[in-house]
Amino acid sequence: MDVPARIPLRVVVAEDDVLLREGLASLLGRSGFEVQGQAGDGTQLLAMVRDRTPELVIVDIRMPPTHTTEGLDASRVIRQEFPDTGILVLSAHAEVEHAMELLATGRKIGYLLKSRVADVTDFLDTLERIAKGASVVDPALVQELVSARRRNDPLAALSAREREVLALMAEGRSNAGIGRRLWVSEGTVEKHVRSILAKLNLAEADDDHRRVLAVVTFLEGR
Repeated sequence: MDVPARIPLRVVVAEDDVLLREGLASLLGRSGFEVQGQAGDGTQLLAMVRDRTPELVIVDIRMPPTHTTEGLDASRVIRQEFPDTGILVLSAHAEVEHAMELLATGRKIGYLLKSRVADVTDFLDTLERIAKGASVVDPALVQELVSARRRNDPLAALSAREREVLALMAEGRSNAGIGRRLWVSEGTVEKHVRSILAKLNLAEADDDHRRVLAVVTFLEGR
């Protein structure tokens, strides 16, 4: 029995650095994605998204004309108008506040350092996970937050293993994926996740939403 071919994910790339933008588009095209367009600023990006409704948008956080938060601003509009569109924001530096704001918008969202694009396999895996509904934070940022300490840390009640599980949740890993990384069963991970949600006093709600809130709490406790 023939296995049906996978329908390519439809992507728009927004980056003012022409070489990086062309490189990303070429990489995606060779890797089975359908690149629907390339944008050099936030205005072009919004026009393309409204016209072509891609499944995924890759956007630089800083674009013309001021090179401050144009990409982030465009991402906010896309999230409001097209909540089912996945968004991966690229940044040259780890900016915690921006990462927290993005995660708080819910699922299908990611924040990645541009240096991470060099790891092609990991980059493509990140895109696939975002498209499937994950919230993904750059591992370098996660490690920075894990090692930091703050007074009145809301995560103080968590065990070392629960912090590990929460850090992997922040990377967008599923319970099965966390289990593989920590060499434990998926059932064990589920127990840790339930304990984390309970210790963080997250009220009963949709499980995916509670996971996002747990990750936001994790970031705020950096």
